[in-house]
Amino acid sequence: MRSISKENLSEILERHLMWVKPSEGERANLSWADLSGADLSGANLSGADLSWANLSVADLSEADLSEADLCEANLSGANLCGADLRGADLRVADLSEANLRVADLSGANLSWADLSGADLRVADLSGANLSWADLRWADLRGADLSWADLCVANLSGANLSGADLSRADLSEADLSRADLSRADLSEADLSEADLRGAKNIDSAIVSIGTAFFALQCPEKGAYTAYKKLSSGLIAELEIPADAMRSSATSRKCRASKAYVVSITDVDGNHPVSKASSKRDPSFIYEVGKMVEVPDFDLDRWNDNSTGIHHYITRAEAVAHQ
Repeated sequence: MRSISKENLSEILERHLMWVKPSEGERANLSWADLSGADLSGANLSGADLSWANLSVADLSEADLSEADLCEANLSGANLCGADLRGADLRVADLSEANLRVADLSGANLSWADLSGADLRVADLSGANLSWADLRWADLRGADLSWADLCVANLSGANLSGADLSRADLSEADLSRADLSRADLSEADLSEADLRGAKNIDSAIVSIGTAFFALQCPEKGAYTAYKKLSSGLIAELEIPADAMRSSATSRKCRASKAYVVSITDVDGNHPVSKASSKRDPSFIYEVGKMVEVPDFDLDRWNDNSTGIHHYITRAEAVAHQ
């Protein structure tokens, strides 16, 4: 890491500004420079080389860093509020706890970047590459993430309230415990995304209507399912091929009817002939008979609505509270 004096930094910035216009200037080469805590607010560093630079807790508010090379730079705790980072190279950069509120990061490359705990409220991340990025507990309220690549990104605990995630690639992304209230997920790719414990997802589903969530149960044909009944008993069910079936955003499924194969305790022992539903004591499951819900709710997003609730694996049924 090389040290930069204030006088030298001022000269570098002046010559870089001439280079940007362009004129007789010179592109700023600040790679590996120690600029921690530096006041660079409003600076024009468009296209500058800041790769591997230490910019931790630096003030870069309203700075022009468009197309800048910030690959593996340390920007932890930096103030980048309102900064222009369009098309910037921020691969593997450390932006943890950084203030990126209303910053323009459209088209930026943030793959593998650490954005954990960053303030990205109302930031423009449209079309940005955030694949494999760490966005745990980041504040992304109202952010524009449309068309962004968030493949395998870690968004666990992130606040995505009101965020625009339309057409974003969220395949294999970790959205566990994320707040998705009023988020726009229209045409987003959520294949294999982890949505366990995601908050307010119902309001997101309402706003998007047709967002893609793969069914947890087979879309057609008969299949085996399991359900917890009263007294902790477990029913093995066969969902017939002609049964209506659905799932929302969790592993729990619903069906319009089911054939009761067996009823045992959680260990698979001590079979009984019949048992009642946990929720409705009057709804009886009897071995060898079909049970049916005539008013099955066709809206798959009404997760707790009418239907025979079940899981695909016995272990999930046993764990159900």
